[in-house]
Amino acid sequence: MRSRSDPFLPSEAFMPQLILRPSSLSSLVAACALAVSSAPLLAQSNATAPAPATQAPGMPEVPPLPNGTPEQLLEFVRGLKQTDARPTSRDEMMTYMRNVATVSLQAADKILAQVRPGQKFHDEAASLKLESLMMLGRLGDKKAGEDMAAYAKTLADGPSAELAKEAKRVVLVAELQQLFAGGDRSAAPAIVGRVAAMLAADPDDVQTAGLAMQFAGALEHLPGGEDLAVEAYKSFGPLLAKSSNERVRSMSAGFAGTLRRLGLVGHPMEITGTLLSGQPFDQKSLAGKVVLVDFWATWCGPCVAEIPNVLEQYEKHHARGFEVVGVSLDEDREALEKFVAERKIPWPILYEKPQGDGWQHPLATYYGISGIPTVILIGRDGKVITLDARGERLGEELDKLFKPKG
Repeated sequence: MRSRSDPFLPSEAFMPQLILRPSSLSSLVAACALAVSSAPLLAQSNATAPAPATQAPGMPEVPPLPNGTPEQLLEFVRGLKQTDARPTSRDEMMTYMRNVATVSLQAADKILAQVRPGQKFHDEAASLKLESLMMLGRLGDKKAGEDMAAYAKTLADGPSAELAKEAKRVVLVAELQQLFAGGDRSAAPAIVGRVAAMLAADPDDVQTAGLAMQFAGALEHLPGGEDLAVEAYKSFGPLLAKSSNERVRSMSAGFAGTLRRLGLVGHPMEITGTLLSGQPFDQKSLAGKVVLVDFWATWCGPCVAEIPNVLEQYEKHHARGFEVVGVSLDEDREALEKFVAERKIPWPILYEKPQGDGWQHPLATYYGISGIPTVILIGRDGKVITLDARGERLGEELDKLFKPKG
């Protein structure tokens, strides 16, 4: 999964390709990074730091770890993180990040061998160790990811309530990675319950609230996970709404729209708005037709990539009663008009000038759209057939709907 704000995120293979609204965290792995970035951690793992990878040409050299006191080693690592690296490719960036994380892990192990819990520098070194393991895991080191999860588990029942909360969040994220990597939904209900319990224990915690929202949103895109997503939103929404933290409460504001969308299958969908031409859209014009409602934007790569498929199906079935209604989340009207003209898009496009964020199209808000493309197929009777009519599935559904009688 990719967002506009995190193009270098390396752990996106286990999530569907769609663009998330900027208010969402870009991935569950990113949530993991957020969860541990500010917490001192008080335990050690048995992980052994790997050797640094060969430095990419043109990038600053990551020096080997020197000898020194804990204070000197931490200062050395801070210097590594402040280096002005200017990679020319993704591979260069990945290699450099891997080398920094590897040397940082070595520094953490060296410090932790010299100090005990409660002593100066221990907490910072322990935090550095977990963060380094996390980064290596994000960069493809499976063992580091496993060590990170094991390390966090040692903290979950520790004496510090704050550290235990942070550790439980990291453990949850590791389990969520496994859930989405394998597609096994059986563990999801238990995880929903644990996230809800964490929210109930501290409804003002922004990081747990962000993880809860991300988890619920990701369940929507897990094959067959719509019912699980509904349960997650129903569980998390009331807890977020009770928070005294305004930022957390605002996270629950869109849940009503999301639940409205997830409950559409088998029910009518209300489609309102203004056409790109400036004329009001009349849903009565769709009566008796099979309709595809496509929430999209010109800046969304997966959305644009889907257009040829939709065009093919439109040309194949339009004369028999197939219509498409695009709902644009673009902010730049001129860019949208140019795109529609150049691509010769034949179907109506709904567009509203956003008041700030382009995601605030009234119809997108009404149905809690948090990721695009979101493509909804409606039958001739006006009732929604599926919330995921993309790729081959669109053709398969239309072939069934327009199958010759007899």
